[in-house]
Amino acid sequence: MRIVVAHNRYREAQPSGENTIVDSEIAQLTAAGVEVLPFIRSSDEIPSMSKAAKALLPISPIWAPRAQHDLSRLLTEHRPDVLHLHNPYPLLSPWVVRTAHRHGVPVVQTVHNYRQVCSSGIYFRDGVICQDCKGRVLGVPAIKHRCYRDSAAQSALMATTLAVHRGTWRSVDRYVALTSAIADHLRDYGIPDERIVVKPNSVPDPGRPAPLGDGFLYMARLSPEKGVDLLLDAWRRHPVGALGTLRVAGDGELRPLVEAAAAERPDVVYLGQLDRAGVRAAVEASAVVIAAAMWHDVLPTVIIEAMASGRPVLGTALGGIPYLVGADAPHEPAGTGPAENASAVAGGGGSPMPAGIGLGEAGWVVAPEPAALAAALPVARAGAAGLAPAARARYERTFHPDVVTKRLIDIYASLSRTPNPV
Repeated sequence: MRIVVAHNRYREAQPSGENTIVDSEIAQLTAAGVEVLPFIRSSDEIPSMSKAAKALLPISPIWAPRAQHDLSRLLTEHRPDVLHLHNPYPLLSPWVVRTAHRHGVPVVQTVHNYRQVCSSGIYFRDGVICQDCKGRVLGVPAIKHRCYRDSAAQSALMATTLAVHRGTWRSVDRYVALTSAIADHLRDYGIPDERIVVKPNSVPDPGRPAPLGDGFLYMARLSPEKGVDLLLDAWRRHPVGALGTLRVAGDGELRPLVEAAAAERPDVVYLGQLDRAGVRAAVEASAVVIAAAMWHDVLPTVIIEAMASGRPVLGTALGGIPYLVGADAPHEPAGTGPAENASAVAGGGGSPMPAGIGLGEAGWVVAPEPAALAAALPVARAGAAGLAPAARARYERTFHPDVVTKRLIDIYASLSRTPNPV
């Protein structure tokens, strides 16, 4: 099997989980015997481009002529079975879907965000969830609010791109929805069920979980949509030391807020930006990992890392988080719903689950509100040991690289070389 993987890498100066996932997926496919032909561009190339190439950049999200020429040549020479697209912006353009179809090559796209509809891709603006462009032919609100790169001109270009390529996106042969929430987003966009497959990302198996540590770990970009301020508000509603230690890892615009909390309370520790060894040490030192997103976060990789290490997760009930912890059983494939005995351990000692806290196989979900999160913190601490084995089991069954890679290969194999018409 021969697969073209197409991806516009985000700038290396901007940490990107999507870049990491694409690299990992290529490595896993190669190890499984798939011939992968990377068709990769990087936004880091832009500063060194010629003047002529830079002059074409404003139209590249709509139609990137150089990328189409290069892709056409690659498809003609290698005749792949499938083109797998990740991020097309700004140097590839969704036009690669049309180019692949012109060569009779079916297209799979992994949907990492909401950019079929939302110019910023995250359905979040000015500190709150925003879906003002949903259902519109042209995303005028995105232009008005400068949602793309804080530029009215670039927002107008992206909104136009989304309008121009509505038909292109609807011609994709198979969509890989990372969670059930993304599958719902695609259905709402008009994609039929038979062209949507739920397949999450994976992380490498760290091996047998270490014994649970104590306290909580928050590990994410320190920005408003990731909810670190929500978490700190909830944490302050408990006496110092009552919940063990809160470890915070990451960097971003809200770093001063975290540093101030760490200076104020000895039970808050700021770890900074961690390397892989640091991430593993922080996870092992903790008992519960927190995902406090304030937006419809698609697939926080930290949740999969937590489950791989046998740590349950306390998250907000937004985006893909309920799916990841197994708290959206109606959407789950057979055999992946909440553990039958989870209710016996959720609150510790078989106590009933408090109102407002949703129970999943590998953790708990609550409304993205300080009071709700504050109420769930002691529940999660008390129930961590009971859910830890189920968290690891869910990882092994649903998110292990062997499972996820086989699922992806099956998706490729299900496609013929007769694509949907553009």
